[in-house]
Amino acid sequence: MVLENKINLGFLPTPLKPLQRLSEKYPGYTLYIKRDDQTGLASGGNKTRKLEYLIYEALHRNCNTVITAGAQQSNHCRQTAAACAATGLECHLMLGGSEPEIYDGNLLLSYLLGAHIHFTGEKRKGEDLVWLKAELKKKRETNLYNSLWRIKYCRGLGLCQCSG
Repeated sequence: MVLENKINLGFLPTPLKPLQRLSEKYPGYTLYIKRDDQTGLASGGNKTRKLEYLIYEALHRNCNTVITAGAQQSNHCRQTAAACAATGLECHLMLGGSEPEIYDGNLLLSYLLGAHIHFTGEKRKGEDLVWLKAELKKKRETNLYNSLWRIKYCRGLGLCQCSG
C-alpha cells in the first residue's frame, strides 16, 4: 500500500487538544487543534508528514543528495535539512535572497543541521535547479533527488495520515 512507503521521522501521531474557551463561543461545537508543533523533527511542524514520504522515496531510489528550495526562513527547508541529517543524506537548499551577515531562525537551524545553502537572489522556487544539479554532478559522482518534483503528491499522502 502506498501509504506504508514512508520512513518514520517524527513523534506521530500528534495530539489533538480541545480549545475549551473558543468552543464556548460556538455552542454545540467542540473545537480542537492538531499539535503538529510536537512532531519533534527540528522544532516540529506539519512538514514532517510529507518528508516521511519524500525521504523514503529518495532512499528507495538510492539517492545520496536531496535538493529543495524556498525562502530563507522556510519551515519546509529547515525540516528537510533535519530529515536529511537524520537519515545520512546530503542536503542542498536553494534559498531566495542574498546571504545575510548573521544567520538566524530557520536559516541558522538549517545551517547547523548541515545543509549546503545556496542563495539565489530573486529565485526561491527552484529556478536554478538545473544549474545546481549540473554543478554537483561535475564535482562528484552523486545521485540526486529533487524534492520539488514530488512535494504536492507527498503532501497529500501526509495529510491522509494526519487524522491519527
